[in-house]
Amino acid sequence: MTEDNKNKTTVARRDDWKTESMPQQHETFVLTRSFSDEEMDVLRCGNIPQAMEDKWFWYMERSTLWAHRSWTGYCIYQIDFKEDNHHVVTVNRDPEQYKCANIEEDIESLNKLLDWWTRTPYHYYKEWLSETHDTLEKADKV
Repeated sequence: MTEDNKNKTTVARRDDWKTESMPQQHETFVLTRSFSDEEMDVLRCGNIPQAMEDKWFWYMERSTLWAHRSWTGYCIYQIDFKEDNHHVVTVNRDPEQYKCANIEEDIESLNKLLDWWTRTPYHYYKEWLSETHDTLEKADKV
């Protein structure tokens, strides 16, 4: 565990933030990816947003990571981590809560998020800038 995470005293828990359950409209897929022990330690700490630009609240219960949008509390991803690195992801498909309906896009987005979330220290503002740029690029605005 890095020095930054050793000094982190708060581990995010479900009750630390307003959260909604995964809606009945959802889909599952397998995310094949390995994580180091250090990366899993970082994910286990979770994230309690400290600024408006920090769009995500996430926490772990046992081997499941729950990722919620910070402003709405909507559950977007539920990741059940598996030892064989074939992690089962449940993704929100309620169009009122989450607009993406494409597994390939979800895999790309989730991998980017996990890359950000496992960095130490986690920089929510840099992630926000990256997500904003990606959204503008998809809309052909850059």
